[in-house]
Amino acid sequence: AKIVAKKFISGRKQDRIGLVVFSGDAFSLAPLTTDYELLNKYFEEVNFDMIENKGTAIGSALGVVINRMGESETKSKVAILLSDGDSNAGNIDPITAAELAAAYGIKIYTIIVGREGMVPYGKDFFGRPNMIENTVNETTMRKIADIGGGIFFRVQDEEALQQVFNQINEFEKAEIKETRYKDTSDYYQH
Repeated sequence: AKIVAKKFISGRKQDRIGLVVFSGDAFSLAPLTTDYELLNKYFEEVNFDMIENKGTAIGSALGVVINRMGESETKSKVAILLSDGDSNAGNIDPITAAELAAAYGIKIYTIIVGREGMVPYGKDFFGRPNMIENTVNETTMRKIADIGGGIFFRVQDEEALQQVFNQINEFEKAEIKETRYKDTSDYYQH
């Protein structure tokens, strides 16, 4: 997911992009910026141990997004939410957060990444993957996308995720305004 997200960022032009990470809590890892090199460095730092509280606080993550983007005057405000969708932490209900985001004009695309059952989650002391039981909540993610005026996607591998980001990239082509100046010089005496 990190590799695909970085490719997506490199394909954008002049968009201010931020990064919110969440588990049992949520915080803004990178503010809205056009410094894509900095964003890529932040993406490299994302790991399972960044947040001590375990769980999935989707509502809290959307709350951080609203704090970052809510007052922006830009014409297009878009959030891409990658999760398993099984919100089981945080102090904001995901549906309420989605409704609030929509009120601020933030479009939300939701992507369920992964599958149900035993999945790798980090590594143990010897570098072997830790296996945990994973559940997904497609209903919540579909509803968030619906409220946010976006689209719901479900992917299980990198190739499918790349296709989703390609689609979002096409949907969200921003108009780039170009200002041209004509420099004139007089060649006669006044």
